[in-house]
Amino acid sequence: MELGNIGNKLFRSSLLALAGNRAIESLALKYGLQLGAGKFVAGETLEEALRQVRWLNAQGIVATLDHLGEGIRRLEEADSYREQYWLLLDGIRDSGVNANVSLKPTQMGLALDPQACLAYIRSIVVKARALGNFVRLDMENSLYTDATIDIMRRLHGEGLTNVGTVLQASLYRTEEDVRRLRTYNLRLVKGAYKESRHIAYPLKADVDANFKRMIGSRLRSRMGYTAIATHDEAIIDWVKDLVIRERIPRSSFEFQMLYGVRATMQERLAREGYKIRCYVPYGRMWYPYFVRRLAERPANLLFVLKNMIRR
Repeated sequence: MELGNIGNKLFRSSLLALAGNRAIESLALKYGLQLGAGKFVAGETLEEALRQVRWLNAQGIVATLDHLGEGIRRLEEADSYREQYWLLLDGIRDSGVNANVSLKPTQMGLALDPQACLAYIRSIVVKARALGNFVRLDMENSLYTDATIDIMRRLHGEGLTNVGTVLQASLYRTEEDVRRLRTYNLRLVKGAYKESRHIAYPLKADVDANFKRMIGSRLRSRMGYTAIATHDEAIIDWVKDLVIRERIPRSSFEFQMLYGVRATMQERLAREGYKIRCYVPYGRMWYPYFVRRLAERPANLLFVLKNMIRR
C-alpha cells in the first residue's frame, strides 16, 4: 500500500474514533455550527432546513431531509424522533418544497428492539404515503445491513412501497445485494463507515470498481429506480457516458450529493437536465454526521480549522 494511502487511512480512522467521544461531542455541539459545521449541516431547526431546501429548489435541485440522530440508548427516545419526522413530513407539505426524507434505523431503536423499530418506521412510512412522500432508510455500519434491508422488504410486503434503502460499494456482499434487490428503489454509495477488511474492500480502487459494477447493473436492468450518491466527478462522467451509450432513460435514476459539498457541480448537473437531489441534514444531534464528513476529506477539516483561527 502506498504511503499516501496509509496516511489517509490513519487520518480517517483517527477522526472516526472521535465520533463516539461524548466529551468532544459536547464541546463541538456548543461551538461547532459557528466554527464550520454549518457548512455541512443546514441548521438545528426544521425552519432553518426548509429555508435551505427552498433555495436549492430555486436552483433546480430537489432534496432529502434528515433529522439527525442515531444510536439511541433508550427506546423511549425513538418517540421523540418519530414525532420529529411526522412534523418534518407536515413541514414539507405545508411549505410546498420538493423534498423527501431520510432516517437512520438506529435512531428508531434498531439496536435495542428490532420489532419496535419496525413499528416506529412503519408509522413514518404510512404518514409519508398519505402525503405522497417517500422515506429512505439510511444504511449504517455492517452490523445493521441485514436488519435494515429486512425492514424495507417487510414494509413492501405490507404494500408500503414508498420506502427504499442504501447499499454500500465498500462491502463485498453488495454486488449480490444489488441483484437480490433489483426491483427496489435504492441509493448506491461508496460507504462512509470503518469496516474490517474481512468484509470490506481495503483499497479505494476496489471500492470504485465495485461502485461502477453496482451502478451499471442497476441502470442496465431498468427495473428499480436508482439514486447514485457520489461527488466523484470521474464516476459521474462515467455514468453520463453509460447513459448515452446504452440509451438509458434519465427518468430511471438521479444523482445525489451532500449539502455543502460541491454545490457548483450540483447546480451544473441540474442545468444539464439531470435530476439532482441534495441530502440536507439538520437537528441538534449533528456531531457524528459532521465527523464522518471531516473524515472523508482532509480539506473539510482544514476548512473548520481556518474558521477556528479566524475567531
